[in-house]
Amino acid sequence: MKKDFRYIYGPVPSWRLGSSLGIDLLSQADKVCSFDCIYCQIGKTKRCSVKKKLYVSSEKIVRELKRLPDVHIDYITFSGRGEPTLAKNLGQTIKAVKGMRKEPIAVLTNASLLFRKEVRKALALADLVALKLDADSQRLLNQVNQPAGTITFTKILKGIRVFRKEYRGKLALQIMFMKKNKKAAKKMAELAKAICPDEVQLNTPTRPSRVRPLSRKDMAGIKRYFRGMKAVSIYEAKRKKVRPISKKDTMTRRGKKIE
Repeated sequence: MKKDFRYIYGPVPSWRLGSSLGIDLLSQADKVCSFDCIYCQIGKTKRCSVKKKLYVSSEKIVRELKRLPDVHIDYITFSGRGEPTLAKNLGQTIKAVKGMRKEPIAVLTNASLLFRKEVRKALALADLVALKLDADSQRLLNQVNQPAGTITFTKILKGIRVFRKEYRGKLALQIMFMKKNKKAAKKMAELAKAICPDEVQLNTPTRPSRVRPLSRKDMAGIKRYFRGMKAVSIYEAKRKKVRPISKKDTMTRRGKKIE
């Protein structure tokens, strides 16, 4: 019998993380994010913000994890309906989860707030951090990610570079490719090599989205620019079969319609 969970969801079959149990520290009706990405499977950002707030207490997350049934989990992943670094208690919750679970912790972030020391400090507690980088310039950032007004490409790149020097865990760079930024692939590969992540994850919008995905041929061509790096493409990755604890919550946070 499936239990009612409001803040944890999955596990989901992630092509990057295997069986991934999600934690949504922003759980509410509307997405809260510092970006309004044109490809987002959850839809448009109604609350585009850079202000950190407490949305869900760490205690509520801990209570739900204590009720978690016996399911296989490769990673416990902070993600969900928005940008997790907007949660004021991200670091506190990571510590709480580590105190009760043995699985490694991952955080999926758009990297927009990495220029802030307190955000880097919270992310440093995770075992794996996956940073988004979909643009090579302010122009492309505006076209693809549509950031909140105070966010600039220069700030994002500076934050990523500082975090790379400080962070001791596994760093992945996520790049979502589509027609809009396809021609910037070579420049973005050069940026990735300068950042020197442990892994580059090459993605294209395969979930329901306003943007059409690139073909396998296009993605294979893009991957050639990332020679010499550990790069994995969505079309090459295998997904595990997983048993979600709550199908409705899982699919809602992944942007799929519930039948």
